[in-house]
Amino acid sequence: MPGTVDDIDFSDIEAKYSVEYEESLDNTVVVDGVPVIDKSKLEKLLAKICKEFSRRGISIKPDDTFMPWDDAKGKNKGYLFIDFRNENEANAAIAAMNDHPFDAKHTFKLNHFTDVERYANMNETYAEPETEEYTPREHLRAWLADPQGRDQYVIYRGEEVQIHWHGKPSQCELAHKPQWEPFLYVAWSPLGTYIATLHRRGVRLWGGPSWKHQQRFAHPLVKLIDFSPCENYLVTWAVEPIVVPEGAPQGPQYFSPDDEGNNIAVWDIKSGDLLRTFSTNVENENPSVKRQLQWPALKWSPDDKFVARVTPGQMISVYELPSMGLHEKKSLKIEGVVDFEWCPLSDKDRDEAEKAATNGADGRSGKKIPENKLAYWTPEVANQPARVTLLSFPSRTILRQKNLFNVSECKLYWQNQGDFLCVKVDRHTKTKKSIFCNLEIFRVREKDYPVEVVELKDTVTDFAWEPKGERFAIVSSSDPNLGNPGPGITIKTDVSFYQLDRGKNDFKPLRTLSNRTSNAIRWSPRGRHVVLATVGSSSKSELEFWDLDFNNEDANRREGQVAKDDWGSSIQLLGTADHYGVTDVEWDPSGRYLATSASAWTHTLENGYAIWDFRGQELIKQIQDRFKQFLWRPRPRTLLSKEQQKQIRKNLKEYSRVFEEEDQRESETVNTELLAHRRRLVDEWNAWRARCKKERAEQTGQEGAHEKKKEDDKEEIEVWVDEVIEQIEEEVVE
Repeated sequence: MPGTVDDIDFSDIEAKYSVEYEESLDNTVVVDGVPVIDKSKLEKLLAKICKEFSRRGISIKPDDTFMPWDDAKGKNKGYLFIDFRNENEANAAIAAMNDHPFDAKHTFKLNHFTDVERYANMNETYAEPETEEYTPREHLRAWLADPQGRDQYVIYRGEEVQIHWHGKPSQCELAHKPQWEPFLYVAWSPLGTYIATLHRRGVRLWGGPSWKHQQRFAHPLVKLIDFSPCENYLVTWAVEPIVVPEGAPQGPQYFSPDDEGNNIAVWDIKSGDLLRTFSTNVENENPSVKRQLQWPALKWSPDDKFVARVTPGQMISVYELPSMGLHEKKSLKIEGVVDFEWCPLSDKDRDEAEKAATNGADGRSGKKIPENKLAYWTPEVANQPARVTLLSFPSRTILRQKNLFNVSECKLYWQNQGDFLCVKVDRHTKTKKSIFCNLEIFRVREKDYPVEVVELKDTVTDFAWEPKGERFAIVSSSDPNLGNPGPGITIKTDVSFYQLDRGKNDFKPLRTLSNRTSNAIRWSPRGRHVVLATVGSSSKSELEFWDLDFNNEDANRREGQVAKDDWGSSIQLLGTADHYGVTDVEWDPSGRYLATSASAWTHTLENGYAIWDFRGQELIKQIQDRFKQFLWRPRPRTLLSKEQQKQIRKNLKEYSRVFEEEDQRESETVNTELLAHRRRLVDEWNAWRARCKKERAEQTGQEGAHEKKKEDDKEEIEVWVDEVIEQIEEEVVE
């Protein structure tokens, strides 16, 4: 009789496919510090708790919680339990939410449920902990201590990155050649502390003398990044909305399901924590109109205390850091608002802020810390004129407004010390057939914020303030091909320089350079020197190096020692150059060198880079296939006080003498090495000649002896040859 099913042994299959159930309670977390409430407020409390957890990247639902109740009092006991999917999520929740302030009176304390039993059964016998060996961390700004005071730059070519030291020709060398996995592009942080690389899985930061990995931010397929001015925060953006797959890691450094559908993320650089996400899909009155992304989409205040974004036509939303909560829980409602810009902090304001931070937040220094300022503009709507507004924040006080008429477009330009704000206003005639430009310049440091107007007949294509100065330069054009240049057509432009005349309280034109092709202005970070470049043209690639204080006595112009009518006479052309196909022009932080590059991202003809001095003399030129990027490493603000800087300028001749002696010694060393090298070459040449002569002589002597031996060994052999010349027959008669 055949066996039944019950007789078959399935033990091997059951062992193979058995499911082990999780019996541990390590995935359960106890949360103390919960407000004591009655059951009528339970639903709101749980919703608030879930929201607080989600803000720190921990996704929970009310169904995941259990709150014990005191039935006698009808209230909860001040703690609750949360069940997570696994122990890793529980650990992430404890790391993110322990000591988190829920409100002014309650702070969360989180522990594993199993810790309660472990602490209860803890051995009370003291055991000496093992002392860990201290390992000092690398200084992230060690490059500033370079004895030769050199700057650094990074080049990105093909899949290869190189970081170089740059100084005098004898000091230029390769600093580091990292072996990083493939990435999109590189970017320095604003103060040069980090270098960022964009990968498919997110952003990585590198730094220190050994260029070790410092931090990472998990934003897949990231395309754009933006650092905050003080390097405390990072903004990332990707085209694809955030998607959190099932089973993805959770925690403060990862996206949660609440972030799905957003594109922009804000991160804390030191901790790597995600602070908040936003969407770039702003509602538009006309859905058929596709609005191009404005980057940066979030704009930082200069002290990293606030970050703001504009909803075009509706409002400006300002968020506080590090909580990323909306300031005063309300946005600035501004009908029709188009764009805004924060006012930079001056060196004086930064010094006062640092002193206030040192003395404490109670203002014991006796000086009031100035508030941040921002400027925004609104277009003409119905019978309302266009308007530019200067606003103080966080008090939200309106400092100054200026009405504008017949406005097509506005663009805001702050001077880097926040002394001036230029509003470039593109105006149209009543027929709207032609465009001209006005410059509305706010003098922000003066009482009532006076506004000066510079009227121009042409269209302004570029504007740039002189750093820490009272001058600016513009590129203007009346070329009919300006709006729609065809292939091979070069736009003719004029470049003009302006200077503030404090006697007349207006901006006086210094000089106009006519009939140029320049379309980009690049001021030296130290001021005075400026480069006019033709960028992005297939037919022109000219560079002009100008000095606006060529005469020594003209440096005292601001003190009135030079006649105002002669202001423009000091503008001098130092040199001209050409870099075919130039796409980028950038000064180094010292203002002594200029780098130009032709990127393969724009075209593939003669890609590479060149470095020039401030007079236009070419120092380095490299033509490299697949060349993509050249970036100088930024430097932070000097740590020297104003008094120390004045003392250095006062004793500059003494310092110069030391540097000149070092240069002389280096030059002598170079000359000595050069002479020794030449002498060595000559000695090698003479030795080679002597050796050749000796070998020739020996060879000649051997050949002579061989010839003589051949003559001595020669045998004379005679050969007799009989030849019949004539035969005669004669008869003999007897």
